[in-house]
This record gives sequence, C-alpha cells and structure tokens, in this order.
Amino acid sequence: MEPGAFKPPESGLIQHPVGPPMQKLETPLKLSPIFKPKIWGLHDLAPLFEWPEPEKIADDRGASAGPGAESLIGEVWITDESSEILNGPAAGLTLGEASAKYRSELNGANWKDRRFPILSKYIFTSDWLSLQVHPDDRYARKHDPGNLGKCEMWYIVHAEPEAEILLGLKRDTTLEQLRAACERGKSKDQLYRFHPKAGEAIFVPPGTVHALGPGLVLFEAEEHSDMTYRLDDFGRMGLDGKPRPLHLDKGFGVIKPEAPPLRNLPRRVVHEPFGSRRYILACSYFAVEELRLQKTGRFRSSPEHVETISIVAGEGRVETAAGWLGYQAGDTWVIPPGAGPYRVAPVEKTRALKFYVPDVDKDFKRPLSRHGFKAEQTRKIVFD
Repeated sequence: MEPGAFKPPESGLIQHPVGPPMQKLETPLKLSPIFKPKIWGLHDLAPLFEWPEPEKIADDRGASAGPGAESLIGEVWITDESSEILNGPAAGLTLGEASAKYRSELNGANWKDRRFPILSKYIFTSDWLSLQVHPDDRYARKHDPGNLGKCEMWYIVHAEPEAEILLGLKRDTTLEQLRAACERGKSKDQLYRFHPKAGEAIFVPPGTVHALGPGLVLFEAEEHSDMTYRLDDFGRMGLDGKPRPLHLDKGFGVIKPEAPPLRNLPRRVVHEPFGSRRYILACSYFAVEELRLQKTGRFRSSPEHVETISIVAGEGRVETAAGWLGYQAGDTWVIPPGAGPYRVAPVEKTRALKFYVPDVDKDFKRPLSRHGFKAEQTRKIVFD
C-alpha cells in the first residue's frame, strides 16, 4: 500500500460486549481475483494479470483434475463470492461475507438479495469451450432449486485473427438435428459462426446456444449464477481422462431456436471531460459501460446500486478525500453507495469497464437521449 493510502476512519467508540458497530463503507474497495484452472485455458495471462502463486489458484477439480492442471488458467473471477476485499472497513472479508453483512450498505438500496448482484470474470482460451446453453430464472428455480438462471454478456478484450465464436442455431437447423449432432460430438456445423473483433460487445440471453473458440481474451458479466447446461464437448476428455458430463435433457428444454445472434452491437460513445464513455449494453440484470480516461475522471457513487470498475489497460490512482491507492490492469474496485465522490486519475491512458444493476431508463435511455441518440438507436443496446 502506497503512502497516503486509504485509512479506515477511527470510530472513537467504546466497545460493548456485543461488539463495536460496523464501520461505514465510505471508500472504494479493491478486490483480489480468483484464478480458475480450465482444460481450455492459457499458460500466460499477460497483460491483464501476472501468473498467480499456487495458493491463489482455485481447486476446480470438475474441470481440470490431474497433474499439471494448475498450468492452464481459463477464468479469472473478479466479483466472485470468495474474492477478498483488500482495504477499508471490510478488509479481510470475502465479497460474499461483506454482501451478507452489509447488505444495502454495500449493494445499494435497490438490491434486496444477500448475494452480490453481478458475477464477472475474464476468460482466456486456447481451445474450444463446450457448447452450452443457460436457463432463465423460472426454469432454474423449478429444475435446479436454489439456483438462478444465467443471462450474460461478453466484451472482447483481444481476439486472434482466427478466433471464432458459435452463437445461435443456423436458420435451417432443427432441434432434432442439433441434438443428434451433439450426441456425436459434431455440433459446430449446425451453428452460426463468426470471427469477433477487439472491443466487440455480445449479448447472450438465456436460451441462446453458444461456444467460445481458442484465441480469445474477454470480459464476461452475468447474473450471479454459474448455471450452465453442457450440450457438446466435441469428444474431448477432461484432464482426469474421463468425458465431462453433458446435460442434454435440461439443455434442450431451454434452447430458444429462433434466438438471433446479438453480436457486434453498435457503439454508442459520448465525450466526457476525462475522455469518453461508451454505453455498451444494458438489461435488467446488468449494465456495462466502457470508460476511456486521458485525464482525471471525477465520479460519485450511486445510492441505488453498487458499481464495479475493472481496469482493462493503464495505470493510475483511485483517489478520495481520505487518501489514494494505485491501480493497474487487472485490478477491480467495488464502489459502495457510501463512497461519495472519488476520482480515477490515470498516469497512463486507462480503459476501464464499469458495471452495475441499472435502472435502465435512468442510467441508459435518458443519458443517451440527452446526448442526441434517438430511441431506435438506444433500443439496439438496451434489452428489456
């Protein structure tokens, strides 16, 4: 921690047998990432992350059992329930513990659940992920009690020229044809296939069949759920030498065959005193913005929702009246409602992703309208 770093305020209170009152969350909170081994992952996570120490790598045996599994990292979860808070009054708590303890003081007045609102991660691919589909909340609650469905989005950080994504069924593909192909490990030809580009945004609502190919680094935001039905693993064995299980009955129970590939979403960019803001997309589960900072950006926390900022590129400082902490690529900050005004001061040009559970009208439609975008332009990035 640099000189001048954040300091928890001194309470000056007498401790009672029941314990002292909780200190208020009045500063941005830095999170530690969780590194997940995957059989399709990479040996190198630069420039976003340095290679983690062995104790920082999660035990993900279902995906990557066997000797040497830790040498392939496929996912870095940045707002996981087990992500540790590194500063402020909640330092030492996991995000899940802090969310349950502080509730609306951390998550905002509009969020009633004990769970942190959004799960987010970076994904690094050297091979195809399995073909998957996610249920909606109603199906998940009925068939997998205690779980939520999964709506997600992708923001492409980097894509090799040959990188591909499968997204949605081809027009002439029936569910019967797709299931037969999945049972043979040959489903790729039944799906819409494209080469993504850096900066591209893709929306993946429940019921959309999809698979990520090799050569990608991307950011993913989603409901705080990891509910996935695997349809086809393309004949691959796990690192334990056994096939990974498929979930064909449930998966084909939720597929929406007419779901269009919502990719290459139009870019709605507005100029700001610090540089620019891109309104990437919004739905009822999450909103994502891209901030490009050439100068110091002045921001204020929201009483309605917690905000999270993840640094994709650049270095600088997160500043408040109480002090500052440095940031670099890969760092993630949670901004609780009580943080008040804060500044993001770049030393190098900075690109950051800001995400939160929105009031879609207040947080996306009205700002875009004020900047001259017409309703039909906004509808292409807002999914009600």
